[in-house]
Amino acid sequence: MPVLLRNVFSTDMRKIFLTIGALALSASALFAQENPEIGKSIFKPKNLRTESNKGKFFFFWGYNFSSYAKSDIHFTGPNYDFILHDVKAADRPTKFGSTYFDPSRLTIPQFNLHFGYYIKDNYSISLGWDHMKYVVDIPQQVKISGFIGEEISNPGIPTGNRAGQYNGELITVDSAMLTFEHTDGYNFASVGLERYDDIINNRKGQQVLTMESGVDVGLLIPRSDVHLFGEGANHFWNIAGYGASAKVGLHYRFYKGLYLQGNFKTGWTDLTNIRTTGRRGVDKASQQIWFFENYWALGFRF
Repeated sequence: MPVLLRNVFSTDMRKIFLTIGALALSASALFAQENPEIGKSIFKPKNLRTESNKGKFFFFWGYNFSSYAKSDIHFTGPNYDFILHDVKAADRPTKFGSTYFDPSRLTIPQFNLHFGYYIKDNYSISLGWDHMKYVVDIPQQVKISGFIGEEISNPGIPTGNRAGQYNGELITVDSAMLTFEHTDGYNFASVGLERYDDIINNRKGQQVLTMESGVDVGLLIPRSDVHLFGEGANHFWNIAGYGASAKVGLHYRFYKGLYLQGNFKTGWTDLTNIRTTGRRGVDKASQQIWFFENYWALGFRF
């Protein structure tokens, strides 16, 4: 009888241990996957996330400060073809005040508006509108090459003592010669691809601090205020060229889907069709601009 009991007990115990072992192996395999929906982070945070971003949307609104590398501006039209070399320009941020909080005036400052969708846990695609401002410093001394007739455009615009042939001479560009601004604005309408890497997650497996990196490509749609020898206008929006940029930044999630975002972006743009005197098909300008942009935004993921 004792031998029979031992055999039965041994058989039952073997089944129990085999079952426990199988469950343990299954749990181990499941844990090793670390939830295949959640992308791996290059920072390897202490706490792993338990919720995936895949299939969610996000939206953010913020404001920017920008700076620009020197650029050449090429002006062409009837009886003139000249280049101003290494022209300096700056942005024009609105002074902080009620404008930033008035719903009817929110688009006056330099702003950023982006809307996106997570195609994977740590990858998203987005549509963006970066409203920057670009203002050529007046007056300034630059080198000039090309020629300017005594009258330019059609009908003619007198150029006074600026007429002549140039080959790299220094010239003072003043308001009588040129006003050149993309202040309504230097608008970059883009499609973006972003990647996210967790830096810090809390004990509940929620994102707290995340790094974003990405690229954007798109069109430049400035509303340019340009006057050439006194003739011009604050023109309506115009597809003037194209550009591409790269960005990196941080997201700090402080309440449910709400987060604060700070990004640095640098990009290159080629504007081949800038309106100048307002005489379409007659006068135009072109330039290539490197820009450097810092923006801060409030975002919501849902």
